Parts: sequence; structure tokens; C-alpha cells
Amino acid sequence: MMTPGVAGLRTSLVPAFRGCIVLGMITALAYALHLNSAATGFVFLMAIVLNCLDCGIAAAMVVSVAAVGLLNYFFIEPLLTFRVAHPVDVAALAAFLTASLVTTLLASKAREQARAARRDRCNLELLYDCAQRLLVLDPLRTEPPKFLEAVRCVFGLKAVSYFDAASATLFTAGDSRCGLAEKTRDAYIMGKDGTDTELATSLRLLRAGGRVLGAIGFEGIEHPEIMAGPAAALVAASLERAQACQYATRAEDAARAEILRTAILDSLAHEFKTPLATILTAAGGIRQAGPLVDSQAELAETIESEAERLGQISSRLLRIARIDSDDVRPRLEPFDVEAEVEDTVNRYAGRFRGRRIVFVNHGAPREVFADVELFQLALSQLLDNACKYSPPESTIDITLESDPRSFWVVVSNPGTAILPSERSLIFERFFRGSQGRRLAGTGLGLYVARKIALAHRGSLDLAPQSIQELVAFRLVFPIRRDEYVVAA
Repeated sequence: MMTPGVAGLRTSLVPAFRGCIVLGMITALAYALHLNSAATGFVFLMAIVLNCLDCGIAAAMVVSVAAVGLLNYFFIEPLLTFRVAHPVDVAALAAFLTASLVTTLLASKAREQARAARRDRCNLELLYDCAQRLLVLDPLRTEPPKFLEAVRCVFGLKAVSYFDAASATLFTAGDSRCGLAEKTRDAYIMGKDGTDTELATSLRLLRAGGRVLGAIGFEGIEHPEIMAGPAAALVAASLERAQACQYATRAEDAARAEILRTAILDSLAHEFKTPLATILTAAGGIRQAGPLVDSQAELAETIESEAERLGQISSRLLRIARIDSDDVRPRLEPFDVEAEVEDTVNRYAGRFRGRRIVFVNHGAPREVFADVELFQLALSQLLDNACKYSPPESTIDITLESDPRSFWVVVSNPGTAILPSERSLIFERFFRGSQGRRLAGTGLGLYVARKIALAHRGSLDLAPQSIQELVAFRLVFPIRRDEYVVAA
């Protein structure tokens, strides 16, 4: 196989040898016809210009110097010597050499520019073809082997490899003989591009939107310093397009599922109302039908209480579903916050008899402004969580505190602490922590409670009291109606 150095030398020698032969033929003809130096020099110049159309600067300079030597030896007095008798002839030879070299340089430069323009046009056509093939692929079903094969075919590559940063997976199309896949993975790990001319490989990081999606490696790509970057950019754009379409599809599916879920909850909540009302009426009728023994009275009371609780749960589910799907608009009114907290505590104390709920008011004002129903719903979510995630026979502490502008309720319970990695996620919609997956739930409780707090220009966060074996949430609301106006 011919080395690049030998090939370059051969490329320079052949045009130089050819030009010298042409000059020799012109010299023989001009000498036989007794042409003067001016006519011969003009013919030499034409030959030099024609010869440099497909040769390099070095070969053109060799031909130009040979032309000056032949012109001096055969056509400048004294003939058949390299001496020059008159200074004018020296100037003429110098002018001829300068003209031939300048002409050669300009012609070579124009030729290189034409070659570069043709190369750029071909490269643009390849990139356009590659972009078309990538755009034709279905973004929802674009798998790495498909777009890698498209890139390999367009650019005529021996192999192309892609390292997916999200899944840490390598994909390769073609037959690589230099470990292209491993080099591509190493390029991503090192975080830098690279080109190896000896192995004819080029490695590029895939960047999109300020993120590094992975890395891609090309084996056998022509002009890697020009083509590797744009080709990698096309692949990155294709990947980002596929991800955007997939995200949009998932978001649309989630929105449709949410609409369906809300409709189902709304329907179930309304459908429960009539049977529950019938059950309550029947239980009341049993009480009024006549004297009941103690066991019968207890059963009737159980029916009434459980039917009433089921009705409250249905109403609560319906309200949660509507709050989740709509913007919350609180209806502000004054109310006794201590009484409302006590009422909520009493309801949960009756439901969770294995828990001891302790409520303390640390000087909070009795009258505040908020949406009473929404406040009870948010507090119920926190109490429900505390009762479900605390061990049996444990104590749940509820404190009511305030400052001149806000009041807050802290609900704390013993139990497994929330993992640090989950603290920023527990208020997300449908998120259920590692501890919560063991129990029934939707992952909407804390999300809805925080949404209610934010609608009141308040907040819901983990309280500073949260330690290793204690979980505490802090629900904050403004005290006065004007605080809502100022905050807005």
C-alpha cells in the first residue's frame, strides 16, 4: 500500500516531469524556427499556465525555473550558455520568472478554491441527504440502530457507534476493526472530542439544549475535521426530536388519563350519594321502628356512622379530584381556626383509635381568614398521612402557632424518616415514597395540600422538627384578608 508521503511525491513529480517534456518540445520547435526570446517566452508562459491547472505549487515552480533556464540557454545572447550579456536580458528573465510564478500561484489558488467549493457542495449534499433520512424516521419509534444505519449508509462509513448516556448502552452499525464502540464510550467519559487520522476515526459528544446526550464515533468518514461535527449535530437534533415527541406523547396520555380519572371519581362520588342517603334513612327508620336491644342499637349506630364516613370520603375524593384538575380559588371568610382544628382532630381520633392525637394552641388567634373547607381538606391530608405512617399506639402531635402575619399548623408523628433523596419529590403529583408504597394511596394527598396552601399565598413544607424518627409537616396560611392582597 502506498504511503501518503510517497503518494504526495508522485503527485508532484509527474506534473513537473510532464511540464519539462512539453517545454523541451517547445524549445526544439522554436529553436528550429529561429523564434526570438519574446515569442518563445510567450509560448513558454502559456505552457506553464496550462500545466499548472492540475499540479501543485512545487511542480509549477520547477517548471517555471526550467522555462527560465531553457529561455536563457537557447534564446538569450550569448546562445548555448547560461551567461547573460545585457542587463536588459537579466531584467527580462527576472520578469518572466516573476510572471510565471505569480501566474502559477494564482492558478493554483483558484484551482484549490474550486476544489474546496466542490468538496463543500458534496459535503452539504451528504448532510442534506442525512437530514432527510433522519427526518423520515418515526420519532416515536426511532431506535439507535435505525438512525446509525442511516448515517453509515449516507457517509459510506465502515462503522458508526453511539453511546447513550441515559441508559449507558452502546450501539454499533457496521464492522469496526479498531474498537470504535469502546473509544466512543471513553470519549463520553472523558468529556471531549477527538480525531485519529491513522485509524480514520472521529469521536464527537452529542449536545442538545445544554445537555450531553451521549457520544458518537465515526470510522472511515472523509474530511473528519469538517464533517464529523455537523454529522454529530444532526444525530443530536434527531435524538432530541425523538425525546421531545416521546415526552409530548406521554404528557398527552397522562392528561387524557387524568381527565378520565377525574370523570370516574366524579361519577363514583355522585353515584355513592343516593345509596348512602338511602342507607342512612333506613338506619334511622330502624331506630324509630320500635325499641331495639343493645346489640341491635349498636349495629344501627355502626351503619349510620360508617355510611356517614363513606359519604365524607366520597365528598373528599370528589373535591381532591377537582382541586387536582383545576386552579384553586379560595373563598375567604373569617372562622375560628382553633375550633376547626379541634373538630378535625376529633374526627380522626374516632377513626384511628390506635393513635393518640394531642392538639396544643401556642397563642394563635382564634379568628383568621381562609377557605374553611379547603383548610380542613389540607389539614385532613396531613392527619391522614400521620395516622397511616405512624406505628400503632403512637402519639401524633398537632401544634397551632402564629406570628403577626401568619398562622401555621405543625403535624408531627413518629415513624421512618423521609429519605433525603425523596424530600424534594414528596409534594409531586402521584409520587409515593419508598415507605408509602406499602400502603394504599394515590400519591395526591401532599400535592393537593400544598396546592391549597399556595392558593392561599401560604406554604407546606417539611418542618425543621423532622429528625431521624420523627416526620413533621408545617402548613402556613396568612392571618388577615389584607395579607392575601399584599402577597398577590
